[in-house]
Amino acid sequence: MVPGLKVLLFLSLHLLQEAKSSMVHLNNNGYEGVVIAINPSVPEDERLIQSIKEMVTQASTYLFEASKGRFYFRDVSILVPMTWKSKSEYLMPKRESYDKADVIVADPNLKFGDDPYTLQYGQCGDRGQYIHFTPNFLLTDNLPTYGPRGRVFVHEWAHLRWGVFDEFNTDRPFYMSGKNTLEATRCSTGIDGSNVVKECQRGSCTTRPCRRDSRTGLYEAKCAFIPNKHQTAPDSIMFMQNLNSVVEFCTEKTHNREAPNLQNKMCNYRSTWDVIKKSADFQNSSPMIGTEAPPRPAFSLLKSKQRVVCLVLDKSGSMKNEDRLIQMNQAAELYLTQIVEKKSLVGLVTFDEHAKIQNYLMEITNSSDYPKITANLPRQASGGTSICRGIKAGFQAITSSDQRTSGSEIILLTDGEDGQISSCFEEVKSSGAIIHTIALGPSAAQELESLSTMTGGLRFYANKDVTGLMDAFSGISSRSGRISEKALQLESRTLNIAGRKQVTGTVPVDSTIGNDTFFVVTWTVRKPEITLQDPKGKKYTTSDFKDNELNMQSARLQIPGVAETGTWTYSLFNKDAKPQSLAVIVTTRARSPTTPPVIATAHMSQNTAQYTSPMIVYARVSQGFLPVLGANVTATIEAEDGHQVTLELWDNGAGADTVKNDGIYTRYFTDYHGNGRYSLKVHVQARKNTARLSLRQQSKSLYIPGYVEDGKIILNPPRPETQEAPVEDFSRLASGGSFNVSGAPPGGGHAPPVFSPSRVTDLEAEFNGHHLHLTWTAPGKVLDKGRAHRYVIKMSQHSRDLQNFNNTTLVNTSSLIPKEAGSKENFEFKPEILEVGNSTMFYIVIQAINDAGLISAVSNIAQAVKFIPPEHDISALGPNISVICLIIWGLTVISNHILN
Repeated sequence: MVPGLKVLLFLSLHLLQEAKSSMVHLNNNGYEGVVIAINPSVPEDERLIQSIKEMVTQASTYLFEASKGRFYFRDVSILVPMTWKSKSEYLMPKRESYDKADVIVADPNLKFGDDPYTLQYGQCGDRGQYIHFTPNFLLTDNLPTYGPRGRVFVHEWAHLRWGVFDEFNTDRPFYMSGKNTLEATRCSTGIDGSNVVKECQRGSCTTRPCRRDSRTGLYEAKCAFIPNKHQTAPDSIMFMQNLNSVVEFCTEKTHNREAPNLQNKMCNYRSTWDVIKKSADFQNSSPMIGTEAPPRPAFSLLKSKQRVVCLVLDKSGSMKNEDRLIQMNQAAELYLTQIVEKKSLVGLVTFDEHAKIQNYLMEITNSSDYPKITANLPRQASGGTSICRGIKAGFQAITSSDQRTSGSEIILLTDGEDGQISSCFEEVKSSGAIIHTIALGPSAAQELESLSTMTGGLRFYANKDVTGLMDAFSGISSRSGRISEKALQLESRTLNIAGRKQVTGTVPVDSTIGNDTFFVVTWTVRKPEITLQDPKGKKYTTSDFKDNELNMQSARLQIPGVAETGTWTYSLFNKDAKPQSLAVIVTTRARSPTTPPVIATAHMSQNTAQYTSPMIVYARVSQGFLPVLGANVTATIEAEDGHQVTLELWDNGAGADTVKNDGIYTRYFTDYHGNGRYSLKVHVQARKNTARLSLRQQSKSLYIPGYVEDGKIILNPPRPETQEAPVEDFSRLASGGSFNVSGAPPGGGHAPPVFSPSRVTDLEAEFNGHHLHLTWTAPGKVLDKGRAHRYVIKMSQHSRDLQNFNNTTLVNTSSLIPKEAGSKENFEFKPEILEVGNSTMFYIVIQAINDAGLISAVSNIAQAVKFIPPEHDISALGPNISVICLIIWGLTVISNHILN
């Protein structure tokens, strides 16, 4: 493990977030509902609150100017943790919580710094997840390195709210322009400065001009762009917001389409201002004419409260069908026994056409408390369905226990239709409660998810498989930010086993987990014979698994103490002559509060989809807050009719994936199988020591290496190089909730093809002698699935020709047969016309066509440079280079780049 990594992981422990919906809305040009939450691990410090207020106030004015009088911050809530002392000015939160916050304040995600950044992995224009500031960033003087905090906040807000990307690129800080000049990757090109290398010996540092690499024609690897401190260019905030002159986003007129940055790659060479103008915020607002400065923001101080959860469970007559009542009880028992955090207040309500409070709120302190609730789970199903009566009884169970409904959670499960569900929508909205919904079976009320949407709750769908229900309950975890309290799923498997047959399986337990480890087995006919063996050979048998006293057809074993690290092996023998369905569920928690476990979260790109629009599956794998790379991630999507689709998710920077190796695994989903609800489940595995931790983050404010002032270069402390660390083998499961599909052919029926191959975003080009060598990731027949039919490659010596394909050369690709999606493609050809000069450039694009004739969008533009260094440049690079006879053919790979 990298030295100090355990400390780093501890600092990152509480940071992981799941995909969430923001409460932010725009009201008459002012943003309301902004939540800034302080992590429970941050020690109490009132200076943080004051710094946050100053930052937001400064940011509001800067945002107003940058948006040309359209936006400012009107209302901001600051949520402090329960661990801080109570004060009279601290109010009770409503639906505000750490896991739904727009901004989190927590310890560093990186060992070596306090870089502000935004968790952003969607497509161009998609909103990010949240902004992360560290306490150190908020409390120390960062002016030389990041600029004023308010400006930094606006830079990150643009990531978060409008889905724009950075206009710098630390991996490709320079590129060859269409005018044969070397330029820093920036926007706008009006920002000037010096290109230098910092050299240090014996504690003394000097700078010198950058030299050009004789092979590539670019500057040497350690060259850095140092901006002049005093500039005149007004843009851009997404490059260097710290410069005094910068008060705008790059517009269509000033945008640098040549720069090899993420903004150009993801937004197809559009300016940041153009993307912002297409946002719903911009479309629904007008400038505040005659207003020079916005009103000051209003701040509310909130303090997190003890978790309050009430289960509201359907026991109507339809729950008799397909063992639904038994499965619901099995899953509810799992939630109460293994998932909900200790010290939570938990209640229980059951309903049919009437509702009954089975348990008022009680605090869960130890294992003896769970049976007091599970004993009241329903034994029989009968009657109609009144969801509103169930919800209202849930509210009563909460308020009768001296708690407020604001900020409390209700887990609502139903399988039935209810035409009156909308009658309590207003009461639900005004309650301040968060309602998580679980739709069981295809007949659950169609308006059920409206309750989740209007309250910021989660939504799940489960069909006939009991593990689907258990996965749903397992996905409803704490909202406090204390990841060490989170229950983790290691196994969730349904096995259809023939009579007198046996099945076996393995479950890896890594060294970061092992507390509160449970093995649960369920059955449909008869209890199987169970054998479980730990990594040291100790065996547990059927008699060690405790049967449920309510005859729920389940047995549970809690591993004493901390589970052994290594591979656990189980076997199940069906003692009955009849076939039956068995399920194995394994949950655990972190082994230590100071070492975070690997955690997986998943969600779809949206909650609803039309047949002609693709969805994107997202899975995030991290340890603490560090991305985990190299994992095998598989998504299973199930339709209402039980049809399942399995997708391998990729972190390759192609197709739906924004950035390679950022721990976000994605894939397009288009295999719709009828209308209705779909569920998402993700399984993550790391085998044979292939996984590793990444210590770098995307979508962040640029750390400025220094300034040039009055001709003198003033350098900031250097940024240490990022590292990777190995991750031991592990296994995790996560529910990604549910989504609804409409307009799809029934039962997966055939329809005219609507999806083209996905756009190639990683095309690269280089010269190999007199030949051009191209590489890219293969798209599919349907977006990123299957195999395209053929490729079209065009090239020009002027990138502007590729904007409309005028004066372009069509490359002969008759020998190029597309590979399966996700494969690495290689293609080499000799340009028909090659004009040799000191620097000869070619620009290349590619498109894929499927067998239905549908063609992908044009790829990123790759640039290849055939570079012959001038004699004085060659001699400057070293004494061993012969100036007289040497001609060096080089390359420059500039992805995502186009001329004005």
